[in-house]
Amino acid sequence: MNRFALAVTTGIGRVTESALGPHQTAVIRMGFSATWLLFLLREFPHRQEMYGPDGPWSWDLAEQLVSTNGAFTALMWTDGRFWFETFYALALLASALLLLGWRTRTMSVLFMVGVLSLQNRSVFMGDGGDNVLHLMCIYLVFTRCGQVWSLDARRARLAAQARARGERVADRVGPALWGVLGSVLVAVTLAGRLDGDPAVPVLLWTVWIALALWWAVGRFARSSEPRILLDVVAVIVHNGALLVIMAEACLIYATAGWYKIQGSRWQDGTAVYYPLHLDSFSPWPALADLLSASGTMVMLVTYGTVAVQVAFPFTLFHRRVKNVLLTAMIIEHSAIAVILGLPFFSLAMIAADAVFLPTSFLRRLGGWAARARARWTGRKSRTTVPAPRAPESADDSTVGFTA
Repeated sequence: MNRFALAVTTGIGRVTESALGPHQTAVIRMGFSATWLLFLLREFPHRQEMYGPDGPWSWDLAEQLVSTNGAFTALMWTDGRFWFETFYALALLASALLLLGWRTRTMSVLFMVGVLSLQNRSVFMGDGGDNVLHLMCIYLVFTRCGQVWSLDARRARLAAQARARGERVADRVGPALWGVLGSVLVAVTLAGRLDGDPAVPVLLWTVWIALALWWAVGRFARSSEPRILLDVVAVIVHNGALLVIMAEACLIYATAGWYKIQGSRWQDGTAVYYPLHLDSFSPWPALADLLSASGTMVMLVTYGTVAVQVAFPFTLFHRRVKNVLLTAMIIEHSAIAVILGLPFFSLAMIAADAVFLPTSFLRRLGGWAARARARWTGRKSRTTVPAPRAPESADDSTVGFTA
């Protein structure tokens, strides 16, 4: 009984003391924001036909569908071309800022609004990767995805150094951003633009109020207890969201694998063979022909895919086997991106897989990036200097790769 109580206490302490997986959540943040940013840039010349007024899925059809299913999309607030162009530009900006890790909590909310609005405007434009992005953009809002490899981490480090020198640090950008976005939120709420499914409006208001509470406690609280309490709540929410992301990834692979087992197309190999000969999925016909010419290769890919997807959730308790299957899935998605011409689907799936990457590997990857950056800029990285040195200047951005 004592051992059980000790294990429970240790587990509770681990969940509430610190936000787990800082490197994994940073990779997820960068992976999904980069995927969406690259997709928006790639489809920029076709944006009007895909999501705008010139699309085959007209504004009237979208309005009828949204009124039925209650899906959230800011593009249905007006059918003007100016609003669409402005919103598309803001979606690009939010994705880029989230990728850099600037005000990650706020940018994750704006990133979610951009993804949901564009995808729900034209629901028949997406694929499996868009469904993954649709879910993960919501989960990202609840995570502390800017702890490392972000401009937020750099700003926090510089602020800590300033406080250590006895300097007063005041954040003016955060309250100003909160005030502007809060005014927009109040305006669209009073205008009735957030009617329908209450999930997204409740989430937007909750985040806005929580940020105000966090600032007020940090500014006016006379003791540290309120700030500690809020920090514990934020840590629990982060760890819970991280667990949901992991469960979602396992669910995707498990359901995909078991449905493949039941399908005759995956039993006889045609599920892999036929897509290789479709014009829509053959950017490199010679490469597809080379792969499909070998019956043994088609068989290995077919049964290997099913076996890896079915087995992966059961390997999470064995680190080495999990890493082997994780590597196999990343290679598989990379091959899909090249051979079938589905880069954004593959990027979304690889970003979801990143939650299972080992922390030691990510730390080494960060160290390699820091040394490469140091060589590129001609400056020494903080990780390669054994002796102490003076604090970095305000323009030193190596913290994202050395934290």
